[in-house]
Amino acid sequence: MTIFSSLTNRLFIAMALLAVLSIGAATYYATAAVTAQAEGELRRGVDEAGKLVEEYRSLLLEHFNREAHLVADLPRFKATVELNDPPTLTPIAQDYAQQLGADLLVVTNPQGVELARIATGVGKGLLQVVSVPIVIDPRQPEVLGALSVGFSLDSRAAARFRAFTNSEIAFCEGGEVRASTLPETEWPTLATLLGSERLTDSVVLDGADYIALTRRLGPGPHRPAGSQAAPAFAVIMRSRTERLQFLSRVHRTVLLVAAAAILVATLASYAIARTVTRPLGAVTAAMREMAATGDLTRRIPVSAGTQWEDEDARLLATTFNTMTGSISRFQREAAQRERLSSLGRLSTVIAHEVRNPLMIIKTSLHGLRRPDVTRQQIGEAVKDIDEEVTRLNRIVSEVLDFARPIRFDKAAVDINALCADAARAASPHGDENVRLDLAVDLPLVVTDGERLRIALVNVLTNAQHAVAASPDTRIGAVRVVTGHGSEGRVTIAVQDRGVGIVPEDLARIFDPFFTTRRTGTGLGLAITRNIIEGLGGTIAVSSTPSRGTDVVIELPVSSRT
Repeated sequence: MTIFSSLTNRLFIAMALLAVLSIGAATYYATAAVTAQAEGELRRGVDEAGKLVEEYRSLLLEHFNREAHLVADLPRFKATVELNDPPTLTPIAQDYAQQLGADLLVVTNPQGVELARIATGVGKGLLQVVSVPIVIDPRQPEVLGALSVGFSLDSRAAARFRAFTNSEIAFCEGGEVRASTLPETEWPTLATLLGSERLTDSVVLDGADYIALTRRLGPGPHRPAGSQAAPAFAVIMRSRTERLQFLSRVHRTVLLVAAAAILVATLASYAIARTVTRPLGAVTAAMREMAATGDLTRRIPVSAGTQWEDEDARLLATTFNTMTGSISRFQREAAQRERLSSLGRLSTVIAHEVRNPLMIIKTSLHGLRRPDVTRQQIGEAVKDIDEEVTRLNRIVSEVLDFARPIRFDKAAVDINALCADAARAASPHGDENVRLDLAVDLPLVVTDGERLRIALVNVLTNAQHAVAASPDTRIGAVRVVTGHGSEGRVTIAVQDRGVGIVPEDLARIFDPFFTTRRTGTGLGLAITRNIIEGLGGTIAVSSTPSRGTDVVIELPVSSRT
């Protein structure tokens, strides 16, 4: 038997798989789409940050280029440069450097000799310089020297960039990192990203995963040729670990919700599968009980319709009960026809069973007519006549009980007390020959106690005869056991350890006029079955030759109308 052999299992597995696949696919699509969207946003954010850095640098260069031209064109500044006197120029250069906010201001004469150098905040970083000529007359230019103004892309500038781009920044030149918002221990790793403009999908820094964009920093306007020997780069990084951290929470939440949904869907699938197959299960259980007990009138309980009641289950149970009701009616009609057909054989049985007692009575009467009859002979003849009349009366009573429909007078009966009474009636030497094993918690049964007692006496009498015919006869070889049967039923089992019944006779024991005893009529068990079935019960017999016979009677607790 495989797991797919059950309809319930097939329906449950199919619906559970459908739920798991649909929820799993939706979960996978949602998480994949959200992750892809977040990755796209991360890339766009890095690219936008790189553009902002380059645009900010270009704006600073344009600003200092414009400011440098303005300063270089001032009369006061030109006059001090024309004097070619560094002590005179230096205070003025300091004043202009402060006004410009420049990190570096250098003034040279036409020969390139440095007249003044003002450096404020120039340290580690990338220096960006703008150089403009200092002329007197634009129409007939006379170059007095050059003014170089610069600003430094250092750690402070990187921190400012990080503030408005929300990205980590590194400024590099000559294959080395000059300034960065990251610790210097990570600078060697950043240096491996230099050499060309590119986007690196994954860079691990300090245990965190980053996406990095390398951008070349172009030369400033009017930068003297050869002023920067090595190319300059800016590396913009955004933490994938930090950016996608919220996705981990979303994924966990989605997975938990999906797991809960799958669990609910699985339970719902099982409930639906059970709902679909429950009518079949009820019918199967009833048919299994019918096969075990032989009771073809077994019914399925049908509850009153409620909001949650399964309409299909109720319809199937009602249909099944209608079918068993029809079977019960057919059984009764068949039994009646069988009894009527058996009446055709009744004349033969009566002729056989009645002739012998009549012949014995006739012989006894002839003996009484003799003139020399003695008192002892008269007593023996009277005794023979009385025994044969009793036998004739028993035969007539059994034939009438079998031939006519049985009318029952039902009332509440204590089954245990009834079994004890039947055991006393069936035991010729007292009820010590029958051992009683009675359940103490049996309910009262609505039945015809007198008819049931007759049926039990018949069964117990047969058990006594079977034990008497066994060579290993012993006291207590017949046992009566009462107990609970299926729902709403009680059982009475009569067990003996007698000679048993051979298989070819076991199938005929309920046939009318079948008997293995010389003095039997063959109607006892037939009448017993009519009584038990008329009371709404079942009777089943199992036997093993030389080991004994078990007769199990099952009766409903409540009377059937």
